[in-house]
Amino acid sequence: MDSRNSWLRCCCLLVMIASMGAGTAPAQESNTIESDANDLLGPYRAAATERWEKDIAAFDGLNEQIEPSEDAILFIGSSSIRLWKTMEQDMAPYQTIRRGYGGAKFTDMAVFAERLITPHQYRAIVMFVGNGVSGKPDDHSPELIESLARQIVATAHEHRPNTPFFLIEITPTHSRFKAWDKIRKVNERLREIALTTPNTYFIATAGDYLRSDATPRKELFIKDQLHLNEDGYRLWAKIIRRRLDDILGTTITPSP
Repeated sequence: MDSRNSWLRCCCLLVMIASMGAGTAPAQESNTIESDANDLLGPYRAAATERWEKDIAAFDGLNEQIEPSEDAILFIGSSSIRLWKTMEQDMAPYQTIRRGYGGAKFTDMAVFAERLITPHQYRAIVMFVGNGVSGKPDDHSPELIESLARQIVATAHEHRPNTPFFLIEITPTHSRFKAWDKIRKVNERLREIALTTPNTYFIATAGDYLRSDATPRKELFIKDQLHLNEDGYRLWAKIIRRRLDDILGTTITPSP
């Protein structure tokens, strides 16, 4: 009888040890992910905070004024998102939340990803960041941008698992066309993220903004030849809506 009790006690102890190990594994994994993010973003936090804190704080204020909606499409990104004043009309009947700021780079977006994303409940998230590669000596490498973009996607998926994340291809523009070969490499990295990450999708746009001779369509941009004009946004919306329709399974009546 004593030997049987000893055997049962041993079994119980082994189960407890296994249970403890299983319980600590996710915490260890979470700590590892957080540590990796800190290592990646550490060099950029101070500069991002100094330049963009007021903009992000303004978003914090806006978030308190809107009703949460799981049907909304959250748009985050740089100035092309910020300047899209007609987004609500262009993307109808999709509900939209617009959170774009200035000349943000992927470094800035990754630093503020949690504050931009986690206050919201959404049906899908769409991101466009057009900066970081412009033909200057301090351009970010495609490898760095891929790591940053993956970090942003991971933040979104941790907040809302199984919710689609869309990466918009960086648009070819006349003002930065000298860097187009480098930008194409970044686009290839973004496409690769979509191909290798569950619930992540690439929105190809470049072909629609190039002429038959493979140069940018200047008539789709404002005077600076960097930002879209009304026609450019209308075309962008058509492409984005079509991709959302495909993945979300909705049928949208095209805008005239």
